[in-house]
Amino acid sequence: MKILLGDFNAKMGRENILKLTIGNESLHQDSNDSGVRIVNFATSKNLVVESTMFPHRNIHKYTWTSPDGKTDNQIDHILIDRRRHLSILDVRSFRGADCDTDHYLVVAKVRERLAASKQAAQKSDGERFNLRKLNELEVRKQYQIEITSRFATLENFSVGEDINRAWENIKENIKTSAKERVVLHEEKQHKPWF
Repeated sequence: MKILLGDFNAKMGRENILKLTIGNESLHQDSNDSGVRIVNFATSKNLVVESTMFPHRNIHKYTWTSPDGKTDNQIDHILIDRRRHLSILDVRSFRGADCDTDHYLVVAKVRERLAASKQAAQKSDGERFNLRKLNELEVRKQYQIEITSRFATLENFSVGEDINRAWENIKENIKTSAKERVVLHEEKQHKPWF
């Protein structure tokens, strides 16, 4: 996700020709030269100006006030990759935040959905065994002998015993036998994508 934010000294207007890159909620009617440059840059990099997309009262759109207090502008902006622009839930300025500057604090609410990787899900399930090894006659016989001997000890299961504990014993016996007789399946190591 590419997010670009900062003081661009750019007034974004509401011109129809710029609608693909900026929204309808800009504070200004006309763009200045810096605004046109930012729009051209955003278009070339497939970005969207998110700070002009959300309806707020004008006092929540101002990002800078002149020292004499007479001029208010929206010149600080947040740009994001067009593909991810729905990840931005809201952008507005907070006039009361003391930032020791003549600019107001601009805050964006971001929500990103991350997909759980398949590798993480497989690793959480435990080890994976190479079950094709059981097609070999010798490995299959050794595994059968191992399982038979381990389950002979579980025949003393009584009706009053906890079923969950019995299941854990069965599961552990199968895993232990498989570790000793069946080779663990080797997975390719991939670099994490995020």
